[in-house]
Amino acid sequence: MAKQDISIRTEDGTAKAGLFHPSQRSTAGVILYMDAFGPRPALDAMAERLAGEGYLVLVPDLFYRFGDYGPLDAKTAFSVEPTRSVLRGMVEGTTQDMTRRDSAAFIAALTEAGATGRIGTVGYCMGGGRAIHAAAAYPDRVAAAASFHGGRLASDAPDSPHRHVATIKGRVYVGSAGVDGSFPPEQSALLAEALRRAEIDHIIENYVGMAHGWTVSDHGVYDERGAERHWKRLLTFFDETLR
Repeated sequence: MAKQDISIRTEDGTAKAGLFHPSQRSTAGVILYMDAFGPRPALDAMAERLAGEGYLVLVPDLFYRFGDYGPLDAKTAFSVEPTRSVLRGMVEGTTQDMTRRDSAAFIAALTEAGATGRIGTVGYCMGGGRAIHAAAAYPDRVAAAASFHGGRLASDAPDSPHRHVATIKGRVYVGSAGVDGSFPPEQSALLAEALRRAEIDHIIENYVGMAHGWTVSDHGVYDERGAERHWKRLLTFFDETLR
């Protein structure tokens, strides 16, 4: 699988992204929405694995509005200064609406690269809600949206993902950490109700014993068995929906 570094023009500037090509031509594309620590080798490895399954994969930098930053250490960035304050500022300063608008350019970049068929989205941590928002904003292209340890998926905020799912035409999969303060049981129930009322094909699965961030290899809470379970679910979900 080959990685190509590209630049994507959005309404607000230019986002850097990694484009991962499968070994054989494919019209099925995937956008991987990053966690809070930005594009880095751990996410590249995940994109390479998806490309190895035959998908054209895009990993955009959602923090492009802040210029150069990082690298960020997923194990320590939220626990030490000054990176904690910088990181919180970037996360809070990159709204769901920004990413929703950016996703039009992300989809266009994938299409130009050859992903003319169905598109899947998958997001981790802060990317989870953005993967769902993209499916709601671009229902004619996004056929499958997956979130893993996504936070605030059914919060009180006006831009909470659960408030926008009615326009989704594809399928939704949510894998939640067993204990996760950013997505507690009451939010899971609200999201399930919203998806069911909208008559959306969906699964919300609780990964008992897993902590927030368990799927990404450079997180301190990474769990290999739990990560492999996530891969099994994600690849089956995409295979059933995007092929």
